Amino acid sequence: MTTINAKAVASLRARTGVSMMQCKNALEEANGDEDKAIEILRKKGASAAAKKADREQSEGLVFIAEEDGKAAMIRLDCETDFVARDENFLQLGQDIADALLSGGMDNAKNVAEEKLPGMVQKLGENISVGEMQVVESAVSGVYVHSNGKIGVVIGLSGGSSELARDVAMHAAAMNPLYVEPSEVSDEAVEKEKAIWKEQLATEGKPAEIIAKIMEGKEKKFREENSLISQEFVKEPGTTVEKYLGDANVTSYVRFAV
Repeated sequence: MTTINAKAVASLRARTGVSMMQCKNALEEANGDEDKAIEILRKKGASAAAKKADREQSEGLVFIAEEDGKAAMIRLDCETDFVARDENFLQLGQDIADALLSGGMDNAKNVAEEKLPGMVQKLGENISVGEMQVVESAVSGVYVHSNGKIGVVIGLSGGSSELARDVAMHAAAMNPLYVEPSEVSDEAVEKEKAIWKEQLATEGKPAEIIAKIMEGKEKKFREENSLISQEFVKEPGTTVEKYLGDANVTSYVRFAV
């Protein structure tokens, strides 16, 4: 029989809301497979929450807590926007973000495991914590979009929190995938190159100038997908890098529902 540790039991309990003993028994029967354990609980009718645990979570909100150059961000997922706007859901999300800021990942997970089962039962939906991350930097700035579905944390080497927040707002709107052009993956570039080559061949471009055109396209692709080289939304004609002056981006995290 597979040995089931306390962490696995707590994780299943957070998803289903059933007792620790029921979770342990189900995991043992499923040889440690959490999804199979949920099926076992459902078959036994152990909990209404177990029936919800495999339902799709396409809604939710992003929550941020910040203090003295340190920022914590989480994404709390649920099934409907109606529940995402419930005051209990809002409080839970902020409680977990606060716990992440004050005590790190383990503390946030403990709060989630303690409070999620009851919230699932109370609101009648599958609710779970998605992504979580803590950013520490000399200067930090955070931004959550008005709909609560996009959150960004920016860490800077200098400057001000207002400067960092401006860049966070830009990133929320423009969704850069990288901080700087050199970070764009070779895989992403090669995928685009295959498309460009086909387009250029269709256009009948001479072979001798295709290489030069490809270089220009790659440079533009890297810049368009990188935070510091994008045109800053609040000052058209100025890149984010120029807007930052002497400050450098040391951290960039973006969560979206």
